Amino acid sequence: MLNNKITTQISKTTQKGVTLLEMMITLAILAIVLTIVAPSMQTFLIKNRITAEINEVSGIIQYARHLAIDEQINVIVCPSADFEGCGTNWNNPKIVFIDTNADGNRSLGEDLLVTTSKASNSTKITGPNTNIHFKGSGAASQSFSIQICPSNDDKTYARALSVSLQGRVKISSDADDDGTHEDMDGITLTCT
Repeated sequence: MLNNKITTQISKTTQKGVTLLEMMITLAILAIVLTIVAPSMQTFLIKNRITAEINEVSGIIQYARHLAIDEQINVIVCPSADFEGCGTNWNNPKIVFIDTNADGNRSLGEDLLVTTSKASNSTKITGPNTNIHFKGSGAASQSFSIQICPSNDDKTYARALSVSLQGRVKISSDADDDGTHEDMDGITLTCT
């Protein structure tokens, strides 16, 4: 009889659980929190992806310009689908190389100095239809702008990177505080 009493006490103290009401309250609270947090998390992820892409493109362009100045040589930045020749789709990986024969394309014997990865599927990058060419002075062969948008074309997340003829890089800003960035000329960025 003593063994039954001990066994009964042990089994009563080790059995624990939650009631149906407690479970429903917990699920309701979780649903409310997810409803509030999910949109903020999506915004956070989009902004971080765009920032990462703009920083990567800015970094490779600034590297190319500084190399051109340091070595007093022609340096090219361009998108490339195969890391061999230049293309015009800025969603492809970007490459940097010294253009020793000054033909504007990567030729045999012109080593790749830096490459980037392909753009994320959640972003779209548009840029000039030509290579970015830096001269030994650091000047660009032309001024240009590269724009990064989310794949949903929400212009509030659009960012642009502008390079002047002097080769200076500037990232877009929201100068008028309307929630949308403007380029160097003050024109509101749009995604299409």
